[in-house]
Amino acid sequence: MRKIFIDTDIILDLLAKREPHYPYAAELFTLIDSKKIKAYVSPIIFANLHYIIRKMSNKDTALKSLLKLKLLVNILPVDEKIIELALASDFSDFEDAIQFYVAKENNIRYLLTRNKKDFKKADISVMIADEFLKIIKVQE
Repeated sequence: MRKIFIDTDIILDLLAKREPHYPYAAELFTLIDSKKIKAYVSPIIFANLHYIIRKMSNKDTALKSLLKLKLLVNILPVDEKIIELALASDFSDFEDAIQFYVAKENNIRYLLTRNKKDFKKADISVMIADEFLKIIKVQE
């Protein structure tokens, strides 16, 4: 089974139905829900989403969205090693460095984000949701 790490923006595309990215996020999460793909996130993703969704709507909506999300994704820990790697990295965005090293240290080959430019130095596959979906369709 393919393992993917999903960044905040892809999940927000789904939860907030942000066009034109929503259909790709919805298709991706359909594959996750049907157990064709195993999805991973870090705790930072949950903190980011709670903050953003709460600002967009309210605390109850944010918590309900995160409870549903938790049923679909696996949360990987951020430990001292991850922080040390992120601190020593050349990433311009510290949070992106943390996300990258969580994925890499857990042998996840695909990191899905809409901010590919922030992951230029990544040595795993970094792509947007529709690129990943095209790869899956070709390989089926």
